[in-house]
Amino acid sequence: MQRALSLTLRIALGVSYRGSGYQGWQSQPSGLSVQDALERALSQVADAPVRVVAAGRTDAGVHATGQVVHFDTAAVRPSSAWVRGTNAHLPSGVVVSWSRPMDETFHARFSACARTYQYLLYNDPVRPALLADLSGWFHRPLDVTAMREAARPLLGRHDFSSFRSSQCQARSPEREVTSLAIDIDGPYLIFTISANAFLHHMVRNIVGALVDVGAGRMQAAAMTDLLAARDRRTAPPTFSPAGLCLAQVRYPQPFSIPEPVRLPWS
Repeated sequence: MQRALSLTLRIALGVSYRGSGYQGWQSQPSGLSVQDALERALSQVADAPVRVVAAGRTDAGVHATGQVVHFDTAAVRPSSAWVRGTNAHLPSGVVVSWSRPMDETFHARFSACARTYQYLLYNDPVRPALLADLSGWFHRPLDVTAMREAARPLLGRHDFSSFRSSQCQARSPEREVTSLAIDIDGPYLIFTISANAFLHHMVRNIVGALVDVGAGRMQAAAMTDLLAARDRRTAPPTFSPAGLCLAQVRYPQPFSIPEPVRLPWS
């Protein structure tokens, strides 16, 4: 007797989340990661176990408005079910914003061609209240002109070992940073950095170094030497995860991935 062939569909989702209270994106034995929460909700809609693949893993306390994931399933559901149905089973800090069927050539991680992170930093003598979990904080005045000067050597393709976590599992420390902007909005500094990909803690380590420059603890010209050292031990400490947000993941045009929800300070 010939067995019936099972039809497997590939679905892509746009996901936003507030990282506070979660143990990062990646699934954990405790079940307290964003991935765990999303897979539990999707499994309810699919009426079968679902495993997702994400464009990138974010650390504990890091947020996202532009995370993209995919999963394969035999369950046939309308896009509205993958959005509204999944959201009905998710905690308030995690939301699916869109869904669309994809062919098997799409991969949330490996098909991505660029990623953009934003870091919101509150620069004031007194710590923030309302955005305490959504922004980093530095109490001394910062020289933004010096910080922008220090950011220039980071543009282009480099070995970013000086900004790489010792736990980073990437095969190569080389990444290409295509843009790095520092904007001011009242007491807030907004760092926007885009690259083909990022190393573990790379953005938080870059922000930490730029804050040291702004505070006068490091000269702007020293950023070139820090980059050339290729040694994490020579760099300033990793900055707080609270202000970091995965804002966008870009894909080649044929995939037609929707634009992410914009951050209020973008």
